[in-house]
Amino acid sequence: MSTPDGQNEATAVVTCFVMRVDHGHDEVLLAQRSQRVRTYRGAWAGISGYVEPGVTPLEQAYTELQEEAGLGREDVDLLLTGEPIAFRDEMLAQSWVVHPFLFRLLHPEHLRSDWEATQFRWYEPPMVETLATVPRLAEALAHVYPPETHHGE
Repeated sequence: MSTPDGQNEATAVVTCFVMRVDHGHDEVLLAQRSQRVRTYRGAWAGISGYVEPGVTPLEQAYTELQEEAGLGREDVDLLLTGEPIAFRDEMLAQSWVVHPFLFRLLHPEHLRSDWEATQFRWYEPPMVETLATVPRLAEALAHVYPPETHHGE
């Protein structure tokens, strides 16, 4: 769909960062995107997906966590909803609005990957900016992490 000025309308997506504490250090779960996904194959990302019509970003986030990571609502605790990030990827001629979320993992034994990821890996948050990621992943993470700096905003 195009806007009156001919630009493509932005596609809304969610990015879920799942956090755990390991040996006193925060870590976030990243998924390496498989060759079977439509965009950004091989890049590291949070648990993510398109926001379906008529669905809120938070509801979509819970759906993606279930489908891509095997995590139900009882397996995670929502820590923070970040401000959306809008940008245009000129290489794809695609505009995006990313809705970032931060969850605490409560039941790691339920974590499993599906076809959209070749692997999951835990990283300390500062490492995210050093990885080959989907566009603006470090920025999306900065919108929700660390959670204590975002209270009252």
